[in-house]
Amino acid sequence: MPLNAIELAKLFHDKNPGMTQGHRMCPGCAAPNVVRFALMTAIAKGYEPVIGLATGCLEVSTTIYPYTSWNIPYIHNAFENVAATISGVETAYRALLKKGELDKDKKYAFFAFGGDGGTYDIGLQSLSGAVERGHKFIYIVYDNEGYMNTGNQRSGATPPGSDTTTAPVGKKLPGKLQLKKNIVEIMAAHENVYVATVSIAEPMDFMKKIEKALEFDGPSFIAAYSPCVRFWRVADDKSVEVSKLAIETLYWPLYEVERGVYRVTKKVTNPKPVAEYIKSQGRFKPLLSRPDAQEIIDELQEYVNTRYERLLALEEVTKDKPVR
Repeated sequence: MPLNAIELAKLFHDKNPGMTQGHRMCPGCAAPNVVRFALMTAIAKGYEPVIGLATGCLEVSTTIYPYTSWNIPYIHNAFENVAATISGVETAYRALLKKGELDKDKKYAFFAFGGDGGTYDIGLQSLSGAVERGHKFIYIVYDNEGYMNTGNQRSGATPPGSDTTTAPVGKKLPGKLQLKKNIVEIMAAHENVYVATVSIAEPMDFMKKIEKALEFDGPSFIAAYSPCVRFWRVADDKSVEVSKLAIETLYWPLYEVERGVYRVTKKVTNPKPVAEYIKSQGRFKPLLSRPDAQEIIDELQEYVNTRYERLLALEEVTKDKPVR
């Protein structure tokens, strides 16, 4: 039975879901809520979460020696190999289960968390390998569109026109020239996988997709929109507002792909112009002062419109036609 907000409030009003208070994440950062939504869902559905965490903002700020914000099984290895690490944990679990050394009635949920640097770029090979091998785990990227832990360098997730230290907006160039890498489609191209986008602005949609991932017989990949208030230059109480605007402008469409079958989980009938999204964040302010700003915004508008139309078309054409 699907979870509801009242049940979750009753269950977690007096306890944390595995990540405690007192971590060093920036006020207003969306990443802790991404983690909590996922872990709350798993625990509420009767699973014991086991966490693998890639190097990044979340890892550094929740495990400053000698302290930790995690009170559930947790492992950190390196920047590029969290998917390989958690796939090893999942394999060890199956081996111990086969030997009868673990309780077969106890349910575990194996989660890997990584930022976009450790997912889109540095960890892509490890992630693809783990998914191709078919390990049952849930990989969640908290996508803040840059290497924020080390000071706002551009990543494969950085959108065009965003000001970063390695692709700054200046007189010669308008920042990063390339479009954001479509990691969701890359992962959906693997066989027998469940893939979805989520946002903290739509918590019940988020949790329903985690429920699906928990029940899916194979690997799952969840892309979570995760504003970085520090380097997106937004107020620390605006994460949810910016997240909502990303959905309303089609910048971050909410959809899922289950074994090749597409489904848009939140239809946007009257989208707002993407310019509203751009103007809501200080990271695009240098772009807006350039004479070619409108041209770049128009190109992004055309891209998000076309991508959304494509998603709707894929939803129709793949309906009831799973790859497996």
